[in-house]
Amino acid sequence: LLASADTLKLKSFIMTKINRLAAELFAALILPAGHAADKADIDAIIQPLMQKYAVPGMAIAVSVEGKQQFYHYGVASRQTGKPITNQTLFEIGSLSKTFTATLATYAVSEGKMSFADPASRYLPALRGSAFDHVTLLNLATHTSGLPLFVPDDVTNDAQLMAYYQQWQPPHAVGSYRVYSNLGIGMLGMITAKSLNQPFTQAMEKQLLPALGMNHTYIKVPAEEMANYAQGYNKKDQPVRVTPGPLDAEAYGIKSNAQDLIRYLDANMQVVKVGDPWRKALAATHTGYYRTGVFTQDLMWESYAYPEKLATLTEGNNAGMIMNGAPATAITPPKQDQGAAWYNKTGSTGGFSTYAVFIPSQKIAVVMLANKWFPNDDRVAATYRIVQALD
Repeated sequence: LLASADTLKLKSFIMTKINRLAAELFAALILPAGHAADKADIDAIIQPLMQKYAVPGMAIAVSVEGKQQFYHYGVASRQTGKPITNQTLFEIGSLSKTFTATLATYAVSEGKMSFADPASRYLPALRGSAFDHVTLLNLATHTSGLPLFVPDDVTNDAQLMAYYQQWQPPHAVGSYRVYSNLGIGMLGMITAKSLNQPFTQAMEKQLLPALGMNHTYIKVPAEEMANYAQGYNKKDQPVRVTPGPLDAEAYGIKSNAQDLIRYLDANMQVVKVGDPWRKALAATHTGYYRTGVFTQDLMWESYAYPEKLATLTEGNNAGMIMNGAPATAITPPKQDQGAAWYNKTGSTGGFSTYAVFIPSQKIAVVMLANKWFPNDDRVAATYRIVQALD
């Protein structure tokens, strides 16, 4: 017979093994199949994509029920050979628009402005112009009719306001969805004015800290420049985003995989943020217009979940961005969209981004790359990742 002390040790060892096996069995039977992503599965999706487009570096972040995982590939700079890490900063392009929309919903919830108001109410220089009939909601849903790009000959605020003053909508306001830097840019200007502070300050000193995004910037500080990835254009030339009118509001944020997956978790209410910001994030998920194959929310675009890859690809293709499509108002706006796939692409001359979150499944994915490549491939790769997770 074993001594008493040895018997207790043996019992403890056996109970530990039983508890561990029970936990593993529970996870296998009860928890989602995608509770963790297998690195080999992610590698098989990302590595051929990088090879196809000669992408120097990529970062993938996934979250399942708040459990975050990170996958790093390649280098932040071909010149230095510095590897991609969780600290690597990428230009996120138009994913920035969802942050501008969140700041706007926060200002609305604080009673500083109303989405029902015409834009000219907040910009007196535009009174008597077409913006007497363009609401802040139109600006927030790409239904103002404003075009995508700021004209090349507009290089300062005075020229920008002169452009707005003479602009006329090509369609009835609210009848057509035209993807627009000029629209979200104006919303950002108005939001900052309503909060009595410059836009960059409102973003970097108010919204980003409130969401716990402590390494996300519009203007990358000197001490973080070593983490700022070098971007590469289609010709493999090194590039970074060029400052210009409305850049901060429309496409100016630089962030890393760790901060961005936290942002998506906050959108799914998996991580806690202050109540005013929780409500602001939730408000951006409201469906206001049906256009093409998706619902236009406040900068986010949403689909039913599950959805076919062909539908997601159609909604995110270049034609929807460059050409626009008829839009039909959803009355009343759809606040609870049930099981939905929310997504947003983002691009600059040298970077590619795609972000997806599915609240009903508590799944989120962020894809970041320091080279531009087509949206279709981003969507297809992320779709496969979601399938592996769920």
